[in-house]
Amino acid sequence: MKPFTTDDLLACYKRGVFPMAESRDDEGFFIVDPEWRCVLPLDGFHVPRRLARTLRQDLFTFTVDRDFAAVIDACAAPGKDREDTWINPDIRALYLELHRRGLAHSVEARLDGQLVGGLYGVALGAAFFGESMFSQTTDASKAALVHLAARLKYGGFKLLDAQFITPHLEQFGAQTLPRRIFQALLGVALDARGDFRALPEKTKGADLVKIAR
Repeated sequence: MKPFTTDDLLACYKRGVFPMAESRDDEGFFIVDPEWRCVLPLDGFHVPRRLARTLRQDLFTFTVDRDFAAVIDACAAPGKDREDTWINPDIRALYLELHRRGLAHSVEARLDGQLVGGLYGVALGAAFFGESMFSQTTDASKAALVHLAARLKYGGFKLLDAQFITPHLEQFGAQTLPRRIFQALLGVALDARGDFRALPEKTKGADLVKIAR
């Protein structure tokens, strides 16, 4: 059987589908094509008031693509709210290769210089496909998500895919769309061009809140 490559993975994203494994220790993975898709509207992104206050205090600093492997490993690790995850070694290897190709990105939230939260995903055209996030201290993953939304808006992105709706995402204005609507939006976004690097990495928290909103 022909191995599944990063080119195959990119073709999946362009069709609006993505890979998952049954568990962190599972061999292989399967392709998911949800009937309903969660998106975070970049023109209607909501920053909760308390989180906005935290960001304006600049408790967190942010880096981009500095610790991609550490971010994906933290996302794959069990946490207090999850005994298992779907990121297995095959999936990890694919995304590390996509990162080397400049197509998979991480946003890292730091406290006193230490990595305490973050997220990763894939950028194609003006679409960003969020894959997973982690937090090791209060608000770290939420802060990273606000940074991502600001970065995507600043860079002219048109679509932020979040895959599945969760209470965590609902507070940011997440919506679910039927597959056909999502694929229509995806087609428009893939035909456009976003610049993931446009926003300066050292943008202050108050400016992140202003841009994301």
